[in-house]
Amino acid sequence: MTSREPYLSIVRGDATPEETAALVAALAARTAARTAAGDSRPPAPRTRPGNWRNPAHRLRVGLPHGPGAWRGAVFPGG
Repeated sequence: MTSREPYLSIVRGDATPEETAALVAALAARTAARTAAGDSRPPAPRTRPGNWRNPAHRLRVGLPHGPGAWRGAVFPGG
């Protein structure tokens, strides 16, 4: 008989059996709450739309003027 790999493994640290059981219970409770709410699929990752299609992104922006303007030219957005 071959042994199967564990479904859950502690990669770092030294977890006690009680801590591992608490982790499994928390994950099971979260899954049960989601299925009770009718959502059985994993959440979609949050992504921001890409800016590469925006034509305004290709326009050049003028350099800032005045005191401290070099900071705006060297470190845009900062």
